[in-house]
Amino acid sequence: MAQLATGVTVLTVAGTRAHGMTANAFTSVSLDPPLVMCCVGRTARMHAAIGSTRCFAVSILSGEQEHLARYFSDKRRANGMAQFDSVSWTPGPCTGAPLLNGALAWLECEVIEAYDGGDHSIFLGGVLSATRGPGPSGLTFFRGAFQRVGQSAVGDRPVSSS
Repeated sequence: MAQLATGVTVLTVAGTRAHGMTANAFTSVSLDPPLVMCCVGRTARMHAAIGSTRCFAVSILSGEQEHLARYFSDKRRANGMAQFDSVSWTPGPCTGAPLLNGALAWLECEVIEAYDGGDHSIFLGGVLSATRGPGPSGLTFFRGAFQRVGQSAVGDRPVSSS
């Protein structure tokens, strides 16, 4: 699957099981009604967090946020809300889940359904709110590396760098 370029997001949950997790297994499912899906390993802390709150938020990372993708994939960071102390975020208006400042877009979702998917669960989320940010480039993951794609901040030239 390293040959498939994907966008990079951070999933977040608030409450007693507050948690954040870098995820690239995320996509749009339907525009009407607005539905998205994310896949989370059953042994991941995020799996239990989504299962207990039945909602989650998504920050779609900009090309300048590779450090956040790395941070939220590092299992050594603090647990609970303490893991958000070193990042800039805003509580989502619907779920209270942290929305990471500077992202390209933010979604808040309620779990509509969960499906078995091997060692993962596929969470189908109904979109409660969606907001778009001003970022000029997006963060992707391809062949085991983060890459920045999109428009440069200077003009209309395409940007692609590792």
